[in-house]
Amino acid sequence: MMTQTTQQAVIYEVIGGAPTIARLVDRFYDLMDSLPEARELRAIHAPDLTETKRVLRLYLAQWMGGPGDYSAERGHPRLKSRHMGFPVGIAERDAWLHCMRLALEDTVPSAQARDAIMQALTPLADWMRNRPEG
Repeated sequence: MMTQTTQQAVIYEVIGGAPTIARLVDRFYDLMDSLPEARELRAIHAPDLTETKRVLRLYLAQWMGGPGDYSAERGHPRLKSRHMGFPVGIAERDAWLHCMRLALEDTVPSAQARDAIMQALTPLADWMRNRPEG
């Protein structure tokens, strides 16, 4: 039986490592810039996404089992606390997941790898919510 860490290490290699993650992150933010349903999500980001893209590339590489550069540079991910200053509700979660799903479809040929990544990202994205809905 494979552990989540083992599966993520396999996913990092299966998808093509850092070059694929770079394409994924670029496509993700291109979609966020262009899709009407991501307009509000994009608005909570800085106008210049250079640093945001760099950090997401580091995070995703480490999260998928690649190099630990994210933690070496920034410490423990502490994702929820790092995002507390931004409103993250159901709409933001759904827009983020939608952009990521489309970006994965455009950059990761393996449907099995895409499915595994989305299965792991979906509860993580839901956990990031910090805004009561009602």
